[in-house]
Amino acid sequence: MSIQQPRTGARTALALLLGINFFNYIDRYILASVEPSIRATFFVPGDPNAMAITGALGTAFIVSYMISAPALGWLADRFSRWVIIGSAVILWSLASGASGLAGSIAALFITRIFVGIGEGGYGPAAPPIISDLFPLATRGRVLAVFFTAIPVGSALGYVLGGLINIHLGWRAAFYFVAPPGLLLGLLCFFQKDPRVRDATGERRHTASRADYIRLLQTRSYTFNIFAQTAMTFALGGLSFWTPAYLEFRHQPASATPIFGGITVVAGLISTLVGGFLADRLRPRFPGSYFLVSGVGMLIGFPLVIAMLYTPFPYAWIPMFGALFFIFFNTGPANTALANVSLPSVRATAFALNILIIHALGDAIAPPLLGAVAGHANMNVAFLVVSATMLVSGVIWLAGMKYLAADTAAVEHATS
Repeated sequence: MSIQQPRTGARTALALLLGINFFNYIDRYILASVEPSIRATFFVPGDPNAMAITGALGTAFIVSYMISAPALGWLADRFSRWVIIGSAVILWSLASGASGLAGSIAALFITRIFVGIGEGGYGPAAPPIISDLFPLATRGRVLAVFFTAIPVGSALGYVLGGLINIHLGWRAAFYFVAPPGLLLGLLCFFQKDPRVRDATGERRHTASRADYIRLLQTRSYTFNIFAQTAMTFALGGLSFWTPAYLEFRHQPASATPIFGGITVVAGLISTLVGGFLADRLRPRFPGSYFLVSGVGMLIGFPLVIAMLYTPFPYAWIPMFGALFFIFFNTGPANTALANVSLPSVRATAFALNILIIHALGDAIAPPLLGAVAGHANMNVAFLVVSATMLVSGVIWLAGMKYLAADTAAVEHATS
């Protein structure tokens, strides 16, 4: 029978991981918020390849992130996840601060690669710690709280990056995130790994080859990965190129912080509501985590199209709606990943998910959409974004029928 109460230290661990996750996403999207200034620094005006090259800065981060995640996720299934996380946070904080010192695009590529390696150690290890500390019945809403850092941290990256860029320049925006990250990373070394002993006092086993084979044969896991891949392409393209899109629509520089504020409100509410709603619907709809995720994307994709053809300031309304529904899946989709993977392979399960969704999602979205925008316009690029949102929603709904049985199998194996 599953433990129905959080384990000792669960809320303290959640608070620390949430704080780290905020700075994780602040760091990621500071780059997007200052991209026009970086482009102006290193390229001549009117260069048709400039946007594709600066878009590849996002790819440099994503590629290193997705390649390092499986290796570091494998280590996190065998050694203290807190040690892996602390080391990773310190690495990416130092690399992010170094981004502000870059004197060329090549130097920026190098620093973003090291940021990606650092985050590759954090991404696979943090959600499994939370999943080990909180029971199945409340795991969806707890992970939703953890993942509120995605919209809020991303938006703060836009807001802080935009404001610091206006007053102090784009380099100062990167210096800002280093000191808090270093402090949070050091605090991780004082935490205790929840896997050391299970509820009976016995040490938990490490993953075997059979555990990994079982994970790859879990149908709801693969459906979830493919749906998240399409969603990640859409979100990666939307988040990276929105500042440039606002510039294309002749909006002032202050529009980027406004976009950040909208993302905070829409994403925070949506992420919490999505996780809570999926938990509440689970007794009635066993595939609720996929149901909530899929419906959200199906509602969101026409709102992106409406945004493209609505004049400002009215375009902010469909933009708010699109952001609200694209974040609706954040808690449910990641909860489903945890629920259908054994505790011994959860870090690897998240790491493999990171590898695939970023390799086929936001690793290619910024340069591809940048190339489309450079040779057509931003409206055409964002039409591609809306199409991938539709694909994502359809895949999640198609995978609903497998989720309940796969979740029950893991609960039975770990009871």
